[in-house]
Amino acid sequence: MRYLPLTDTDRTDMLERIGAASVDDLFVDVPALAQLDGPIRDLPMRASEMAVERHMQARATKNLAAGDAPFFIGAGAYRHHIPASVDTVIQRGEFLTAYTPYQPEIAQGTLQMLFEFQTQVANLYGCAVANASLYDGSTACWEAVAMAGRLTKRKRAVLSGALHPHYSQVVKTMAQFTGDTIADAQPSIQTEPDLEGLTARIDDDTACVVVQYPDILGRITDLSAIADAAHAKGALLVVVNTEPVALGAIKSPGQMGADIVVGEGQSIGVGLQFGGPYLGLFAVRNPKHVRQMPGRLCGETTDAEGKRGFVLTLSTREQHIRREKATSNICTNSGLCALAFSVHMTLLGEKGLRELAAENHRLACIAADRLANVPGVSLLNRAFFNEFTLMLDGKPARDIVRELADRGVLGGVSLGRLYPGIEALEQALLVAVTETTTAEDIETLAIELEALVKEAAQ
Repeated sequence: MRYLPLTDTDRTDMLERIGAASVDDLFVDVPALAQLDGPIRDLPMRASEMAVERHMQARATKNLAAGDAPFFIGAGAYRHHIPASVDTVIQRGEFLTAYTPYQPEIAQGTLQMLFEFQTQVANLYGCAVANASLYDGSTACWEAVAMAGRLTKRKRAVLSGALHPHYSQVVKTMAQFTGDTIADAQPSIQTEPDLEGLTARIDDDTACVVVQYPDILGRITDLSAIADAAHAKGALLVVVNTEPVALGAIKSPGQMGADIVVGEGQSIGVGLQFGGPYLGLFAVRNPKHVRQMPGRLCGETTDAEGKRGFVLTLSTREQHIRREKATSNICTNSGLCALAFSVHMTLLGEKGLRELAAENHRLACIAADRLANVPGVSLLNRAFFNEFTLMLDGKPARDIVRELADRGVLGGVSLGRLYPGIEALEQALLVAVTETTTAEDIETLAIELEALVKEAAQ
């Protein structure tokens, strides 16, 4: 394809048509700190392919991979064992190359997989209907807020202070362009979430209340009271789940009255993958709300001969024929990641998921008990699944995390990094434990953490 560069006149005409004075006006929403004011410093303008390969290989050797060290990082992305059969299935040509099943008569395999995926997610979340996936958990969270606004005809969302800050930021970013009011809060460092404080912020203009379960500090609580309080004001309860394995052990959000349940599906079938691509899950408890769901939905039907078949249904998406009635500008789903999720979930089955969840919790309890016995370390949580918060004496958790990494241990996530500027969280360390964690890993973390905390106290 030929390269046809624009002329200065072309650029000027386009800017005039959209009402922008300069190209820079197109980037006003990007923070100044994230913008380059020229070429990247210390980077040569040109280099040979071999030189670039050598340079990148040298840089790569400095990485500490998740599988090469004791690994306790979580906060929304978790390291779980993925059976080799998952990769074998998703690499089959009919799945790997498929994009969008616009022609159901020749895409029955893909459509059936998505239908089964929807069924699995709906059962996991305790809901009636799930869609065929979204991009990731954070964007699914925003879509839930937008959907609640359409259903209630209100423009105010109340966010729990214990919602993952990245999810909160996505919601607030999107709300800038829709006129929604977002009432967020800071997390409170206490054993139990502040449900009374959250309830007090619900008013007659509230479209939805958004809570995380388990929350960003790893705490687990019964959400029934929040659901009742939201419903009493005519609002909906949106529940975010970032660790779907937990739902093999604890009550589903739908059972506790959640109206919309969203989350991140990465833990099941999808690797850490340097942060993506991931898998957004989305489900509703009330079937009457299905027409306001974003994204695509696969349905079951029968053909002219009475045989079982699958179709795309209720998809008012932005590039479909009914695009003027689209519920969202989401234009695809994470199909390959959804397939990986469905294959892994099928291999586990209900019994396997429950056993996997039990093993995660068992190992997390062992780790919490051991680490809480380290002098200068205390456990915040009373209840947790496979992730909990430690409070450290003397030194910011962010420094401890860096020094642990220097010692070959990926020891968790500093809440001070997730919440910069909140002094109460500077000493908080979020630790995640999964079935991939060994007793030796736990002991190594305990020994190295004790040494660093002791050094900080001297």
